[in-house]
Amino acid sequence: MRSGAKVAIVGGVFAVVAGGVGYGGYNLFNGLTGSGGGTNAGTKSDTGPRKTGPPSADEIEDTAKDFLAAWAEGRGPQAAQLTNNATEAEPLLSGYGEQAHVTKAVITPGAAVGAKVPFTVEATVSYEGTSKPWSYSSELTVVRGLTTGKALVDWQPSVVHPKLTKGTSLVTAEAAAPPIKAVDKNGVELTAEKYPSLAPVLGTLREKYGDKAGGTPGIELAITSSDEHMPDQTLLTLTKGKEGTLQTYLDAGAQAAAEKAVKKYSKASVVAIEPSTGRIRAVANNPVTEFNTALQGAQAPGSTMKIVTAAMMLDKGLVNGPNSPVECPATVVWEREFHNLKDFSLGNTTLKRAFARSCNTSFIKPVKPLGADAGNALGDTARKYFGIGEEWQAGVVTRDGSVPASTGSETAASYIGQGRIQMNALNVASIAATVKGGVFRQPVIVPQSLDDRQLARATPLPGSMAGTLRQLMSAAATGEGTAAGAMAPVGGVKGAKTGSAEVDGQGDSNSWFTGYADDLAAAAVVDSGGHGGDAAGPVVAAVLNAG
Repeated sequence: MRSGAKVAIVGGVFAVVAGGVGYGGYNLFNGLTGSGGGTNAGTKSDTGPRKTGPPSADEIEDTAKDFLAAWAEGRGPQAAQLTNNATEAEPLLSGYGEQAHVTKAVITPGAAVGAKVPFTVEATVSYEGTSKPWSYSSELTVVRGLTTGKALVDWQPSVVHPKLTKGTSLVTAEAAAPPIKAVDKNGVELTAEKYPSLAPVLGTLREKYGDKAGGTPGIELAITSSDEHMPDQTLLTLTKGKEGTLQTYLDAGAQAAAEKAVKKYSKASVVAIEPSTGRIRAVANNPVTEFNTALQGAQAPGSTMKIVTAAMMLDKGLVNGPNSPVECPATVVWEREFHNLKDFSLGNTTLKRAFARSCNTSFIKPVKPLGADAGNALGDTARKYFGIGEEWQAGVVTRDGSVPASTGSETAASYIGQGRIQMNALNVASIAATVKGGVFRQPVIVPQSLDDRQLARATPLPGSMAGTLRQLMSAAATGEGTAAGAMAPVGGVKGAKTGSAEVDGQGDSNSWFTGYADDLAAAAVVDSGGHGGDAAGPVVAAVLNAG
């Protein structure tokens, strides 16, 4: 215990006051740490031969209480020594008082569940004369130290707060940016409470454009990150700043439909874009995390990539229109054997029918005559006409699609959206929007005028190519097309493409779907959703109908 500290024990809870800073916690052992402090003092693993195996119940209880007591008393270095990674633990534990400005904390452990010990924190945060209460719950796990054999807290930043991750810190100070009131295209306010998927989007928009929206910052306790692309996460507002209003291109109706649609699946994402402008109308994920999968994910897009493959075949003169003859055998060999779903065959057919039925072999076999150019052709087309591979500046953090050069069987796999191709819902929605609009318009979520950022550009689709691609997507969305069932409830001029992407070690394929109706395009991915029309399709249809 630090010199001059006074201890009061009331109902099993102790409060330590030293230099005007108070901390508290359960005192269920002799003294505060069993022997007046020190690293791992008083625990039963301190004496005798080096122990092995899982910690005992007594060790779990003693170690948890010693750690929580040291942390609650403000002894960060000592608490860190009770973990299995003192070097990483000490800055966060010491920073609890020094950076987060926690001036009082009562940390109350619950009953252990195996090696896990839950606990609650009732704290006070004080900064420049203002104090606010702050409470939350977390947990720790006790493990056997590999070198010492002592029972130690398994160090994770989430022990200090459940939202902390590696590279993040707790800081109380003037906010990095003023608060914003984000509104949709019609002036409807967008909040993370009403639209949970927008939480990371709104955080980024505040950080990037808060100072341009006319507000002033307040004092906040926030999680800050060493990653410049990760916005601060406000945990507690001590003094409110003045909000500025920020206009976005989102649509509250489409966003609400997107939020509802993705909640039907354990892991799903969807994005909607206006083809005539490139404006992003909706972004939704389930689950909602700081990593925005819809905008930043990177997965093989499956047969939705056949839109780009068809454009490449048209551009290279391998086919010349929707009724061009193609073959659709059950299998085709390109260093290895590629199959259609359940080995179906259409024999000699047309490009339009092969696209509508998503015949894999029809989009591999005709490309063989390209020879050495086959490994670069798809990526060239993706960049030239669809902006894939260019640097997008949407106004929030996004991951641009990738269609790398390939060789051998990987080339054949890329034509059907497998191999090393990586896309997310934003990228694939933009591909559909480009077909509908006839030209790539880089997706944007806020006006370019806010920061005069440079938008990516691409060559407009030649008229005959655009017309053919729209006929192909229309055929997939109607009649015997694989997207017809999902698109049946959608009205207007429509087109679509299904996709199923196989993932190593995953039982069911990821379900992909993209489509458009009038002036709205959307794409969705449902992890392990199976066929594109079964899972991702209804998500897209729900968003298109809301638009």
